[in-house]
Amino acid sequence: FPGLAGAGTPVDFAELIAGKNALVDHLRGAKYLDLAADYGWEIVSGTAVFAGTTDAPVLRVEQGAGGSRVIDADQYLIATGAAPWAPPTDGLADVGYLTSTTAMELDVLPGSLIVVGGNAIGLEQAQLFARLGTRVTVIEALERLAPFEEPEISRAIEQVFADEAITVLTGATLDKALAEGGEKLVTVRTADGATTELRSAQLLIATGRRPNTPGLNLVAVGVRTDDRGAVVVDAHQRSSNPRIWAAGDVAGGPQFVYVAAAQGTLAADNALGHAGRTLDYTALPRVTFTSPAIAAVGHTDAQATAAGIRTESRLLTGASVPRALVNRDTRGVVKLVAEAGTGRVLGVHAVAEGAGDLITAAGYAITAGMTLDQLARTWAPYLTMAETLKLTAQTFTADVTKLSCCAG
Repeated sequence: FPGLAGAGTPVDFAELIAGKNALVDHLRGAKYLDLAADYGWEIVSGTAVFAGTTDAPVLRVEQGAGGSRVIDADQYLIATGAAPWAPPTDGLADVGYLTSTTAMELDVLPGSLIVVGGNAIGLEQAQLFARLGTRVTVIEALERLAPFEEPEISRAIEQVFADEAITVLTGATLDKALAEGGEKLVTVRTADGATTELRSAQLLIATGRRPNTPGLNLVAVGVRTDDRGAVVVDAHQRSSNPRIWAAGDVAGGPQFVYVAAAQGTLAADNALGHAGRTLDYTALPRVTFTSPAIAAVGHTDAQATAAGIRTESRLLTGASVPRALVNRDTRGVVKLVAEAGTGRVLGVHAVAEGAGDLITAAGYAITAGMTLDQLARTWAPYLTMAETLKLTAQTFTADVTKLSCCAG
């Protein structure tokens, strides 16, 4: 089926960004600021720094126009998040570059864009701009895109990017940058030491984020940080000062909003209710919102092997998934990692439309300690992406390409 002919008009980029801003503003109010009164919170606007001593910490809040306020509390929670980080590069600070935040504040779509960083944020932003009509080049220092995922996942998303005419340079680093003729001129160095020059209208740096701790004066109150600036916490989210806690990106753990929310709740329970709770990250899912999406939960083959677990794994391509066939989109692959001998499910990794929903179900299987046999015999509605888990489990004992639809 070749598809149907259609016609489109260029996207009004300014209108697109305005719509995004309106939605974010609405959600910020509805889900955060407007809830303060319901819970009895007081919101103090200003810039806060710790003062006092380790035994008697206080917060000094500078509120502008010379005003300030001192807040003395029994317990404190640091939840200042993280900010985009750029690697030290000759000329980069002067040339002017975008981050994942400022890229979403543009009102003019750039004709060309260089994205430095081929992990989650870089991949999402690269594909977004490419699909809006920007000519995009991605530079990744490691040897493959999505370098912390399974190699099969990297190959699948690299094929997607190739099909969408997104140029990818792996094993390459940014050597220097300068502004020339209204464009960004960058020098890229490859693993063999060779260099090449690239030009673009905009330069986006997506090389990770660093915790927002500079300026908090944590040393004064005995709060330790690691070499990246993250607050060092124990399993209860308590810092080296027993009255100060930290949660979310600033605490150096997995940088996901749902992790920050869970850690914030954990810290509050432990600080105020002495609950002594911890979190189990074994089945923590992650999603990169490309199209098709990248998603994973549990161990990779390499992680399981490093932990001393013998593994076996199987791959299922989209061509073997009925829902993907009906959608006329068989791009992607699913990899299931299991413990050899017992068949215990250890990890599931996917590139597929709806991969995030698929991985959530896989997380439940890992949490429950399910085996391949159990997963292969679960109920799975026909023509859903959830059926992919059942099919992948079946590949350990059968050739699913030879099975009739819904065969159990």
